[in-house]
Amino acid sequence: MRIDGGVRCRVWAYVRSAPGTYVWLGILFLTTVALHHMSPDFEEDFLRQRSTNIHELSSNPVRVLITSAMWIDGGFWWPYVVLYSVFHAQAERWLGTLRWLVVCVAAHVLATLISEGALLKAIRDGMAPASAVNTLDVGVSYALAGVVAVLVYRIVAPWRYVYLAVVLVVYAVPLVIGRTFTDFGHFVSVLIGLACYPLVRGRGKAWNPKETVAAPRG
Repeated sequence: MRIDGGVRCRVWAYVRSAPGTYVWLGILFLTTVALHHMSPDFEEDFLRQRSTNIHELSSNPVRVLITSAMWIDGGFWWPYVVLYSVFHAQAERWLGTLRWLVVCVAAHVLATLISEGALLKAIRDGMAPASAVNTLDVGVSYALAGVVAVLVYRIVAPWRYVYLAVVLVVYAVPLVIGRTFTDFGHFVSVLIGLACYPLVRGRGKAWNPKETVAAPRG
């Protein structure tokens, strides 16, 4: 019982140290539950109205940029618990809630606008169908990619460059193979996260994985 209580206390302390991350995750839980109670046809139409596609951005840009980040297309919430705890929570604890939120908003908004702008050009050039203006595009992956990238600066060299190489491969390979506007948006998000370097200044000593591994032995 004491062990279980200690674990619960540590988990609760971790959650409290990243309030923005877990409030957002809680919202995603509620919206995911709501999606599971919708019929497939209604769900598609419902999400499309909250999608950051060209049609919605041209008429309700602020509304859809906010609401699109509150829904998960696909209905699987548990993977995001892991991703948010590993990346978002770590970034928020390190940067502070305000700076973490700036990274999230910058990646989500700028990557959306840039990728949808590229899609609009492709439509005008005849490289994409006109129906693509109504493409379903909701989710939190652009913000996540930006946060994954900004964590490069959390790690001490030379491990930093190993992590950076992995991040670039993870997001560049789908872009080269798939060449979709969402793949492009994810890669842009990574570049935006890397460009957030000014926000990380003065945030303490970089993490050294070697010290963490050696600590239990000491």
